Amino acid sequence: MALRILALETSTLDASVAALEDECVLGQVTLDRSRRTAQCFAPAIADQLRNVGWRPEDVQLVAVTVGPGSFTGLRVGVTAAKTLAYAVGAQVLGVPTLKVIARQAMTQASHICAVLDAQRQQLFAADFQRRGEELMEASETRIVDVAQWLVGLSPGTAVTGPGLVRLVDRIPAEVEVIDASHWTPQAATVGRMAYLEHQAGSRHDLWTLNPLYYRSSAAEEKWRGKSDVAQ
Repeated sequence: MALRILALETSTLDASVAALEDECVLGQVTLDRSRRTAQCFAPAIADQLRNVGWRPEDVQLVAVTVGPGSFTGLRVGVTAAKTLAYAVGAQVLGVPTLKVIARQAMTQASHICAVLDAQRQQLFAADFQRRGEELMEASETRIVDVAQWLVGLSPGTAVTGPGLVRLVDRIPAEVEVIDASHWTPQAATVGRMAYLEHQAGSRHDLWTLNPLYYRSSAAEEKWRGKSDVAQ
């Protein structure tokens, strides 16, 4: 019997929800940017389930991107995934955002670097090595200055992700830039990757799965700065 997967992607402004049976995508909907809130996301999930003829209890695995990405978006997605999984007795599996982006790259290059904008002239970046159909992590997700990242690009590397929006003209000629239509992480890709990882035995604990922010929020850093001054 096919594994019924509900996949959620909320790490970027273009959030999406997809339903899959194993690796087969039954449907995907992209939310309007103004509706990427907790109040609007729940109805979007309900609509997607209705569109494919599933009851909530039919979902067996809830897949979700866990970061890096928007602080608010990640909180909304992971909370929704955990709440739904708990309510219907499904399993839950988190997938790194940058790995989703790298998986979508249509390229023959063996080395892929995926990037997201980290603000403050910095990027979230991670490197991946493609071996046939397998995508292996070649580095951990890191925060790097834009200038440092550009200088460190190697010839033959393929680069992808929303972090390239303002950088395309600065990418060295010997570096392949993936078409922009593949930069944004899609819930369908999240579901496909979760299926493969689930088949390989990966599982995440419902109670301990949390977003991976990789840095403190601006509000947290501001509060910490005030605390340091007070001391």
